[in-house]
Amino acid sequence: MQLTKTRLDRDARRELILDVAQEVFLEEGFANASMSTIAARLGGSKGTLYNYFKSKDDLFNAYVERRCLWQQDETFALKPGETARQALQRIGRSFLAHVMNETTLRNFRLIVAEAERAPEIGRTFYEAGPERGTARLAEFMAALDAVGALDVDGDPLVAAQHFLGLIQAPTFKGRLCNAVPEFTGKQMDEVTTRGVQAFLRAYAPRA
Repeated sequence: MQLTKTRLDRDARRELILDVAQEVFLEEGFANASMSTIAARLGGSKGTLYNYFKSKDDLFNAYVERRCLWQQDETFALKPGETARQALQRIGRSFLAHVMNETTLRNFRLIVAEAERAPEIGRTFYEAGPERGTARLAEFMAALDAVGALDVDGDPLVAAQHFLGLIQAPTFKGRLCNAVPEFTGKQMDEVTTRGVQAFLRAYAPRA
């Protein structure tokens, strides 16, 4: 029992460290952020941080990986009574809301800025975020193909990539560059609907 409580306490402390680290990284950038600043905000010492993370790079990698876990397993399950179109609309809208979220955009800018200096940071982000998310969506596409709701031509991963591209492409770069204002919920609904319609035209079951 004591070992379980100790593990839970340690896990909670680690999550708190990552919460504070995210604040500091976003405010100051990776280069200017310091373990001393993060420790001061936590009300502890640098030694405490090093008990959890061996370096600032290690802490940043952990923060990146945690931030990338953006979807729950049930997101990619076809709900009872839900058509393929309804499911794709729901998933596409959820995905778009996530990538257009200002915190997500700020994190992405920060990660890309550090990826040239430390390719492992970019790799951590890619593997935990885009690659993992697309693979999970591909499983969903395969399930729709199996019940005859889609025809993914034997490659659900490519279908998943096409779907996310259709949903993301009209909006993401403009927001990433801070060149266009935030989208309203109505605008995101419209973008999602157009993407779903285009996807279904391309991947409709063959007659």
